Amino acid sequence: MPDRVDWITPDWPVPARVRAVCTTRRGGVSSGPYQSMNPADHVGDDATAVVANRAQLQQALRLSAAPCWLQQVHGTRVIEAASPSPAGAAPRADAAWSAQAGVACVVMTADCLPLLLTDEGGQCVAAVHAGWRGLAAGVSERKVAAMPMPGETLLAWLGPAIGPDAYEVGAEVRNTFISHASAAADAFRPNGAGHWLLDMYQLARQRLAGCGVRAVYGGQWCSYSDPGRFFSYRRDGVTGRMAALIWLQQG
Repeated sequence: MPDRVDWITPDWPVPARVRAVCTTRRGGVSSGPYQSMNPADHVGDDATAVVANRAQLQQALRLSAAPCWLQQVHGTRVIEAASPSPAGAAPRADAAWSAQAGVACVVMTADCLPLLLTDEGGQCVAAVHAGWRGLAAGVSERKVAAMPMPGETLLAWLGPAIGPDAYEVGAEVRNTFISHASAAADAFRPNGAGHWLLDMYQLARQRLAGCGVRAVYGGQWCSYSDPGRFFSYRRDGVTGRMAALIWLQQG
């Protein structure tokens, strides 16, 4: 029998009708490298276990409909969420937003950065999957631009991702970001010849600030360094995913 689903609740000053969580790897029925709360159906886990995990999560969160699961491709496509997605037809996108109560936006990660957004009035919510490729390509800017209110009125939460002491990248990644903005150099520390440690949280804050979003919370975890709580693709290769969800509570 599964344990109670374990999740992180964002600590941010949002209206009461805005609900958000990020799951950990605890509380589901998957086994082996997917143990145990794996909601991802594209990583090799048993399909029956994934269906059970998703159902358990929906029940635990008291969602009236299934979340809008995405087919994430490390791109910049943003969609308006619909729930539920047609069976077997999850939209190919890396960000979703909704102004409709009861529709949960969700992204899955295992080292990439889950970014949740809402506005001061709690009229709209969004979830963004932001690995380094997505950040470099402008997925956060595309998402902020898609929101029906200015960036200055938005609040952001950065969920569990690979941390700045564990994320080693090559010079080409650093050069990609610096070519966009010289301030990005502050997010990289040298780690041997041609290698750098990347602070993805800092890069995300920089990109959000460029869109006017300065109320940014979270960003204190490292998925790589906490195998008991988080999945990590870089650490394990074959692994599950965490799910970051945000929705507007129905009246």
